Amino acid sequence: MKKRLLFFLSLALLLVIAACGGNDEDSSSASEDEGNGEESSESSDNGESSEASGESFELEFGMQPNTQANEYKAAEFLADYVEKESDGRLTVTIFPDAQLGNDLSMLGQLQDGTLDITLAEMGRFGEWIPRAELLAMPYVIQDFDHIKNVVYNTEFGEELRAELVEEQGLRVIDSAYNGTRVTSSNSPIEELADMEGMSLRVPEAQTLLDYAKYTGANPTPMAFGEVYLALQTGQVDGQENPLPTIEAQSFHEVQDYIALTNHVVNDNTYVVSEKTYQELPEDLRKILEEGIDAATDHHTELFQTQEEELISFFEEEGVTITEPNLDEFREAVSEAYPNYYEDIGEDAEKYMEIIQGAAE
Repeated sequence: MKKRLLFFLSLALLLVIAACGGNDEDSSSASEDEGNGEESSESSDNGESSEASGESFELEFGMQPNTQANEYKAAEFLADYVEKESDGRLTVTIFPDAQLGNDLSMLGQLQDGTLDITLAEMGRFGEWIPRAELLAMPYVIQDFDHIKNVVYNTEFGEELRAELVEEQGLRVIDSAYNGTRVTSSNSPIEELADMEGMSLRVPEAQTLLDYAKYTGANPTPMAFGEVYLALQTGQVDGQENPLPTIEAQSFHEVQDYIALTNHVVNDNTYVVSEKTYQELPEDLRKILEEGIDAATDHHTELFQTQEEELISFFEEEGVTITEPNLDEFREAVSEAYPNYYEDIGEDAEKYMEIIQGAAE
């Protein structure tokens, strides 16, 4: 009885062990199958495009101009374009009126990845790369086609843009025309001598500080948002900006004269944070680049059309337009050029030759 019981117990134990061994084998096979399935699934996920996955990105676009400005209208054009072309996967939120700081502050935010897009003149990059300031020096650039040719079709421009990406984390996508700078004032400017002693508001940019200084005015740096009140109260006698900016900021309401000094041709580059650019999938990069290309065309058209109309508008508003002899302005300001050559170094004059040659 005991032996039989032991036999049956032993037999039962063997059956249990056999059953467990079979289950382990089955389990192992199932595990291997699941592993193969996961590997296949993972491989599929890695190959899946962002479009198929529905991944979306919201970009922030900071600028100094207000909502009435052409720059803002062009930014809205960009926002509409990318949202439509990406089926809502790429959107742009605009922060106008220097809400996020001045232009240098916003460029810094692009560098650390806390802002995605902003506007800047190519000459403004002289803050990091001194030779870039040559593009913003008064009376160096003849017109918008000239500066575009320099930036995108010369070795000087190609190397400058590459250095901005590689060393500063700033990717220049495209440029727009942003008007030609003129000088508004409380007294007429009909010749260089009329600039003498004028308190002239300029941005905190060396090229424009030098424009004021070398024409005989007293350069007065001031935040953009403070200019209207300063003109209205007589804290400064004048300021300098493109015609569309004067109209958008209503400076003509507190200034009686505009002199067509045409001292700087403004470009406005659409700059994207390199960190942002690298985070975007390839298809959205392409949409963003195409959107900026279309927006810069629209931006340029807005400024060119408006400039053609504004002279008559300002005259109707009671502003007197003067056209001083610019030769004496050019000669006076050219005395500042050697200062830039010294900062840039031995190749400065070679760079200037490339820039001037691009106008031909």
